[in-house]
Parts: sequence; C-alpha cells; structure tokens
Amino acid sequence: MVFKRRDRRPYWRIVFEFFWPRGGWARAFHYVKHRLRRLPDTPEKIARGIFAGIFAAFTPLFGLHFVVAGLLALVVRGNVIAALLGTFIGNPLTYVPIGVISLETGYWLLGMRAPGKHGFVHGFGAKFIAAANDLKENLWALFTDNDANWHGLTIFYHEIFFPYLVGSLIPGVVAGLVGYYISVPLIRAYQARRRGVLKAKLAALRAKSAAKSAKPKNGQ
Repeated sequence: MVFKRRDRRPYWRIVFEFFWPRGGWARAFHYVKHRLRRLPDTPEKIARGIFAGIFAAFTPLFGLHFVVAGLLALVVRGNVIAALLGTFIGNPLTYVPIGVISLETGYWLLGMRAPGKHGFVHGFGAKFIAAANDLKENLWALFTDNDANWHGLTIFYHEIFFPYLVGSLIPGVVAGLVGYYISVPLIRAYQARRRGVLKAKLAALRAKSAAKSAKPKNGQ
C-alpha cells in the first residue's frame, strides 16, 4: 500500500495523539494558520470559509464537520479549503467548553431545565452510554430475534442532541463572525507583505539579469 504507515502505531498512541498531536497543539495551530494565509484567494472569501468552518465545529454533527463546513462555504461563497481548516477550532481541548455553551444555550432557547454542573456531566455521560448501547443492541437485533429498543436513543435525542443542535446556532454564528472579522485584515496584511517580498525578489532577479547582459564578453 502506497499510503500505509511503515511504523505501525499501538492503539494507546493513536488515542494519545488524538488528544495531543505530535509537536503539540501550538504546532498544529501554527500549521493551520500558515496554510490559511497562503491560500490563493481573496481575504474576504478565505474569511467566509473560516466562518463556515468555525460554525460547523459548534454543531453536534461529529464526523460530519468537514461536510457541513464545505457545504456552508459553498452557500456563503467562501473558500472550501479554508472552511475545512477552520473546523480545527473544534478539537479535544475545546469540545467540552463548546458543548457546554451550546447545550446551555439550547436549554435556554427551548425553555428546558438545565442540570447542575455535576448533573450535567453525569447526565450527559449516562445518556450517551445508554444511546450507544441502544444503537449496538439495535444493530445486533437486525441479525437476531431480539426486539429493537429506541428508549435510550430517544432520550439522548430530546435531552442532548436537539438542544445541542439548536443551542449551537447562536454561539456558532457569533464565533464564526469573530473569526471572519479578525481574519480579513490579518490575511490582507499578510498577502500585501507577501506581494511586496515577491516584487522585491523579481526586481532583484531582473537587475541581476540586466547586469549579466551589460557585462562585456571576453575578447571584446
């Protein structure tokens, strides 16, 4: 296989690097920033892509953030690559605060009673486990005589997923707009500086070429 890793990583290392990638999150952040600044597009279009990526990261559609970001970037006429890179605002270090903010906002918008801090963590974990267990048992029921039971999934949808989805809209838009308005001047300044550097290099090459042409040949 062409893309197969030569060094097979143990499972514990795969899990560890999911939460703490090689080089740390600072290196990952600088890599994303570097890639965003060098995209060949207008600052506004790149920033609209960043908005789409940040918004997608606030939704509970885990595993589909790239798809949501890409589709939203097309809708707002943003850069799709910038949208995909923008989703990295959602990572194991930020998912907890993003989830808490989105859920609390969803409970408030829907008029639902939000659990306390201890109840939030315990309730979320218990409902998630119950939903995952229902999903596993229902998949197994397709191949056996067992009856499907959707009780845990129903509770998870009504008390976690739907409030999370509704509540992610406001903070997702706010965070996306902040990312947009911060990105536009930064990308514009970087692109202007880069154009200046490229012009200086081109002028130096032209001057060097002119000097070589003006230099008298041997014997003349």
